[in-house]
Amino acid sequence: MTMSNYLHHLHRMRGKQQAGSGRRQAGTDRIAVIGLGRFGGSLADELTRRGWDVLGIDTDARLVQKYSDALTHAAAADCTDPGTLEQLGVKDFTHVVVGIGTDIQASILVASNLLEAGVTNIWAKAVSRQHGQILERLGVHHVILPEHEMGERVAHLVTGRMLDFIQFDDDFALAKTVAPRLAIGVPLGESRVRTHHGVTVVGIKRPGEVFTYATAETVLEEGDVIIVTGRTQAVETFAELT
Repeated sequence: MTMSNYLHHLHRMRGKQQAGSGRRQAGTDRIAVIGLGRFGGSLADELTRRGWDVLGIDTDARLVQKYSDALTHAAAADCTDPGTLEQLGVKDFTHVVVGIGTDIQASILVASNLLEAGVTNIWAKAVSRQHGQILERLGVHHVILPEHEMGERVAHLVTGRMLDFIQFDDDFALAKTVAPRLAIGVPLGESRVRTHHGVTVVGIKRPGEVFTYATAETVLEEGDVIIVTGRTQAVETFAELT
């Protein structure tokens, strides 16, 4: 899962929680971000901007000072020490993100400590597939490979006609592309895009307008930008049609 999807997932989940039982106390949606480098710092900053209660932790006091005004809480601490996690009450947070990337040993130790502490929703950044595999074997719930995933995404954009591309687990993808000629001028239900090409058009944007949902009655026009979903290979192939 990419980080943009992770942020979207958190935002949706928080909305559901806020719309749920009135017994939920304000401030219970809390996220701890361990490691305030480029990845962890920008993530913590964005989560705070979206209204989450964020605790940022790093061993570098300068980074903690940098983010102290932006985040809800910030602490200079070494989370490779299990006692530190207990003192900070990290196990009581609804989500914990391990953003440590440069020190793989520290990343693994912190993840292990979080699991030992009983944290139930751990996200961790991995700098390589091997690092990610180790984290998964430990039992980390969600492993993120931001550099690798961004490389794949940019490769799709550079080498093809896609305007944007997101690949999910289980060989499923979503792409933004320009509507091909074969789908123009007839309702989507009659164009048989799904039958012939294995993709579904879910959104459409006309020049100068905003995105809207696509239906079986939607008729695409030349220059329309569309959002399509389906198996990765089918999406890639469809996006190359002119």
